[in-house]
Amino acid sequence: MDIRLLGPLCAEVNGRSFVPSAAKPRKVLALLLLNPNKVVSTHAFQKELWGEHPPRSALTTLQTYILQVRKLLTQAAGGAEPDAKQVLTTCPTGYMFRMEPDCRDLDAYRRFTEEGEAALQAGHDKRASELLSGALCLWQGEALVDVQAGPLLETEVLRLENSRATVLEQRIEADLRQGFHHRVLSELAALTAEHAFNENVRAQYMVALYRCGRRHEALSIYQKGRQLLIDELGLEPCTELRAVQQAILASDPGLDSAVRVGSR
Repeated sequence: MDIRLLGPLCAEVNGRSFVPSAAKPRKVLALLLLNPNKVVSTHAFQKELWGEHPPRSALTTLQTYILQVRKLLTQAAGGAEPDAKQVLTTCPTGYMFRMEPDCRDLDAYRRFTEEGEAALQAGHDKRASELLSGALCLWQGEALVDVQAGPLLETEVLRLENSRATVLEQRIEADLRQGFHHRVLSELAALTAEHAFNENVRAQYMVALYRCGRRHEALSIYQKGRQLLIDELGLEPCTELRAVQQAILASDPGLDSAVRVGSR
């Protein structure tokens, strides 16, 4: 079984898809695949499908969606194993999708991420960059980009996207520690423009500019960020960002070394 959630929803058996084309059964499958080997309650399904005011026919309609997914799973398997009722099982309080470990791109992503974070903490920067890059390469667009997410799926998608942003920052940090400031410069420019309130990314961009001999631009990036924070939020930059600015003003030799810029 091949399950991909980090992009368009993809669920295959023997290379054949069992993803429903209709929006609501698609949401049912997505919720199950995000929670493998766990019971997803009927209440959770109702909240995802209809919000706080499900129709009287909600349970019957949910059963119909489950039957649709099972039918597609059986067709994808060619009528052979796996038995759809054994894979998508009915439980007293809801439904469970059973699968073997590491069927999902999300499982590989979490493994790469955990190992990459550990390597970064241990100072193994090259290994950290490789692992975190591997995690990011698993993404094929926004998580579940072709699923019309309800409240539960929206929360899961937001959590995954936040994780992706953090992993990207950590990979850039690993690259900066190795002295690859030229390599990440354009990437940081785009990220700073896209995520203007992210002070950690702004600090990384300032360090990369400084190391490239562009001290004036690094200080300008600080001033633009500071003005944005004051104008929009009434806040001064965080301590870490101010420390980078002061280090640049002082031409601190530490900025030229493979130092930790900061991470969330």
